[in-house]
Amino acid sequence: MPHLTLDYSSRLAGVFDASVLVKELHPLVLEESGSAGVCKTLVRPVDTYVGDMSCEESGFVHVEVGLLPGRPEEQRARLAESVLALLGAHLRAAGAEAVCSVEVRELSGTYRLSTSSAP
Repeated sequence: MPHLTLDYSSRLAGVFDASVLVKELHPLVLEESGSAGVCKTLVRPVDTYVGDMSCEESGFVHVEVGLLPGRPEEQRARLAESVLALLGAHLRAAGAEAVCSVEVRELSGTYRLSTSSAP
């Protein structure tokens, strides 16, 4: 059920393989969050800025994990640390440097999911 968003500096698009990262990220998130179901992930190369440096000069990666409410903050923090470690390993393997961040948050009570395009 988890929803993941992976935003990264567009200059990193040719440096690391996001699809390989996602294949490792999904089982990690499911296991550490205790979630059932299937992860759904958006991967977006974007223009980023770190201080006054543009995405051409620096790298930035942010991963957001949205989970249904009910997990203790300590569990969400451990998941964030694990995702950060996996992300760092992928960037190092690709020879890339970037500022990285992860947020594990609870989805709001208004969250709804539909598996079809019908209203």
